[in-house]
Amino acid sequence: MTTTTPATKAAKEIAAWTNALGLDVDKFASRTAALWTNHHSPFSVTPRDVGQLESMSKDFLETHSFVVGAGVIFSADAIENRDGVLEWWIRRGEGIEKLEFDLTPGGERFYDYQNMPFFTSASRTGERSMWGPYVDYLGLDEYILTYTAPIHVGGEFAGVAGCDIRIRKLEEIFMPALRAIPGDAALLNGSNRVVVGNSGAYLVGERIRHIPGDKQLLPVEVEHLGLSLLSGS
Repeated sequence: MTTTTPATKAAKEIAAWTNALGLDVDKFASRTAALWTNHHSPFSVTPRDVGQLESMSKDFLETHSFVVGAGVIFSADAIENRDGVLEWWIRRGEGIEKLEFDLTPGGERFYDYQNMPFFTSASRTGERSMWGPYVDYLGLDEYILTYTAPIHVGGEFAGVAGCDIRIRKLEEIFMPALRAIPGDAALLNGSNRVVVGNSGAYLVGERIRHIPGDKQLLPVEVEHLGLSLLSGS
């Protein structure tokens, strides 16, 4: 007989929510790849393509109220524009606007996205990637989490599609399940950093280097992300 504890229940609820979002991010990546069906690298990104990417990104934002940013980032090796292409939109006030980045190497605010974990992990593994929490100084100046899926065009890695979520929004979503757990508990990422905690005992971004003797790590069953739940044993 399997005993369901508040911790195991919370782990299942977090996994279900995260897996559902992952499927939507996969669909976003697939819709992006479909714009260049039967193409091979390097391919061009035209103003018409950008218009379609804008429409898809805004649609993702409008259908996922908890998401603050969404878009597509291409590998410089896959496209003709060697400075790269980053098409990303965020909620700002009552509207949605495009974020502008300096993608020219050597620029004063050069954004080297190809070396960011959410990009390199998807490129290396061919699987979804989650990076965060981290402070997004280029856009929101607060803790966020970025969830991406790889885009493949002509059988080759071409970039990622994904979304940004404010950690404070994740707290609203996950806190009911976490607060049902007796004692201190926290959702950890694949590097054992706190994503969300149910008390001041675990702070966002803190790395848990040693698991206390009265705690245990429960796996949060989301493939490739390495999420776990730290709670009382």
